[in-house]
Amino acid sequence: MKPEEMFFISPENVFHRQYEALRTFCYEKKSAQEVADSYGYTLASFYSLVRDFKKKLKAEKPEMGFFITPQAGRKSNPLLKTVADKIIELRKKYLPVDEIRVILNSQEIHVSESYIYNIIKRDGFGRLPRRNKEIKKKISSTVKIEAPKAELLGLENGKDSFSTGAAGVLCFLPIISSFGINELISKSSYPGTKTIPTLNSIMCFAALKLSSFHRYTADDLWCMDRGLGLFAGLNVLPKAAWFTSYSHRITREMNLNFLKAMNKLWKEKGLLSDTANLDFTSIPYWGDDSHLENNWSGKRNKSLASILAVLGHDPDSGIITVLLHFKQ
Repeated sequence: MKPEEMFFISPENVFHRQYEALRTFCYEKKSAQEVADSYGYTLASFYSLVRDFKKKLKAEKPEMGFFITPQAGRKSNPLLKTVADKIIELRKKYLPVDEIRVILNSQEIHVSESYIYNIIKRDGFGRLPRRNKEIKKKISSTVKIEAPKAELLGLENGKDSFSTGAAGVLCFLPIISSFGINELISKSSYPGTKTIPTLNSIMCFAALKLSSFHRYTADDLWCMDRGLGLFAGLNVLPKAAWFTSYSHRITREMNLNFLKAMNKLWKEKGLLSDTANLDFTSIPYWGDDSHLENNWSGKRNKSLASILAVLGHDPDSGIITVLLHFKQ
């Protein structure tokens, strides 16, 4: 028997088998026992099938379930539904559209701000009220989102696209490159690893210092911003724990050697004059169980656990050099 004949005689799909059995009984007028034997039903179960079929026919809009009715319009995409759920979850944490897009970009989800806005509007969310920095900081501290692991940036075909809230820091890259500061960092004695080399490590600190983020004690939105990561040559910046661990590996000698190299570079570039403004200050330490010595703070009129610092300012070029002195 040919395969096309077997398709109708021995159907494998349940609904297909029901359709062929009912057609043979109702249209070809075969007996119930014969049909039940041919299609693998018991006589009682086949009678039940016929009864249910006749009951559905009496309905105003009978739905037999034998065939799939094609639906007009675009097919639903399960991935887009997952993205929409993530957008709604972030909006419930009172995050604006631009920050939602930054977080999605860090998770390799690339959607436009208009798409995010339409999803939010569709679910009945209104515009967020105007908020000051303190309220934004408080909201950000309550957002707990797992940030991706920082790794060296690998751009396919040299192209990538993402949204960032810190595009301004990228303007410093040409300046750093033109003065050769990046080469100076690479040749310095600062530590680095295979995962995050020396240059990328120091650029991570520079990215935060040049941005508008003032507190790094928690993994905030800054460690998901692709723009800050690009500045440091990474996909995203590492988490707060990495910055603390790296800082403990830095010695005073490393800082002094780097400052000497920077001073030499400024002289070679003709950026230093023959005069300098000096200022001595103490930088307070606000952590717990400080291992630093107390120093007098003129601004607060008392001794505080702090770091002694000397600020050197060139009046012509505006270059500021900071020398830190740790006393334990």
